Amino acid sequence: MATEVDGGGGGGRTLSELYSSSKRLLLKTRDALERLERLEYTSSSSSSSFSSSNGVVPGASDDLSTAIRRDIIQIQSLCSDMDRLWRSIAGKSQRDLWKRKVEQVAEESESLKASLDKHISRHQKRIQEAQERAELFGRANGESSHVLRIFDEEAQAVQSVRSSSRMLEETYATGVAILSKYSEQRDHLKKAQRKALDVLNTLGLSNSVMRLIERRNRVDRWIKYAGMVLTIIVLIVFWRWTR
Repeated sequence: MATEVDGGGGGGRTLSELYSSSKRLLLKTRDALERLERLEYTSSSSSSSFSSSNGVVPGASDDLSTAIRRDIIQIQSLCSDMDRLWRSIAGKSQRDLWKRKVEQVAEESESLKASLDKHISRHQKRIQEAQERAELFGRANGESSHVLRIFDEEAQAVQSVRSSSRMLEETYATGVAILSKYSEQRDHLKKAQRKALDVLNTLGLSNSVMRLIERRNRVDRWIKYAGMVLTIIVLIVFWRWTR
């Protein structure tokens, strides 16, 4: 079956499993984005009165923005794996079907990313406008310094989210490049193994040489898996460090 195509870059999962995971992530990300927009509306309405009892947790929108950005990056990673797998499907009809599905997931992830970027831009603009209003009209009362400090901290948090998002995207790009290299090396090793087996069968060499080649292939495969695990650990440590 075309949907049972397996890929090393996708952790051994089939194309159907990767697609199901991406759809679940899309649904989760859309819901999170809706919560973020509701939180933005609530925060905007409450901030206009400078009320300290508005019920909005400071930094909640920043944490949610970071989580959404992380999910979008994960969806893009799944799209990269699925894009590699659907190309290896033999049947043209199945290949075209999966191509459309993968492109649809990629388009939805780009749409979610654009919506998140617009939210962050609006959030930063609202903070800047509030700062300007506080500077113009809040000097006469004792709350101006407190208000400015609140929005300064919020502006710093937004800037931190932007920096973290850029770092996550750069880390994701590096990880995708490394996994692509591993996949290419795997294909080269398979081709080399097939050629070597053809030559050995032609020359009629002994089984001991064949076992030596198979043992070397297993060692190379473990080295590849160890490199993939090490890359994932480095990404996780880097992500936790940036938080």
